Amino acid sequence: MKVLIHDLDRERSEALGSGYDRVIEADGRYAPCQGCFGCWTKHPAECGMKDTLHQVCRETGRADELVIVTKNLYGGYSAAVKNVLDRAIGTSTPFSTYRGGQMHHTLRYGKHDLFKVIVYGDITEAEKETFRYLAERNAINDGYQRSEVVFIADPAEAEGQI
Repeated sequence: MKVLIHDLDRERSEALGSGYDRVIEADGRYAPCQGCFGCWTKHPAECGMKDTLHQVCRETGRADELVIVTKNLYGGYSAAVKNVLDRAIGTSTPFSTYRGGQMHHTLRYGKHDLFKVIVYGDITEAEKETFRYLAERNAINDGYQRSEVVFIADPAEAEGQI
């Protein structure tokens, strides 16, 4: 299963969306994660807030390939994309295990293939390094075998990177 999360406009969403099983538009219209951990304990992998991100844990958790298109925000995801990722915390469980000699949460859906982030906008070399590290750590935490980060100047270039 291939999942795309992006913070681009609806027009670009339609152009990028072909070839994906699920496209999640991080348009800033979602409620932020409340930190209730219900997606871990009360109703596993299901957000208690009944909006269009209600099933985001299951959708991203089953993705063999997760592609994120985001505007750079000081070497991190845009606020709208970060909001979607926060709501997907239920892809793991509250239990811990060792992977690669480090403590991580136990994966609810097992291992995945590719965690790819396409970053657009102005970005310094220091921010690029921060983003590479962030994507690598997110990939490990979520059980991805490999991660990739691509930097582009204009969001219109995203089509060529997907």
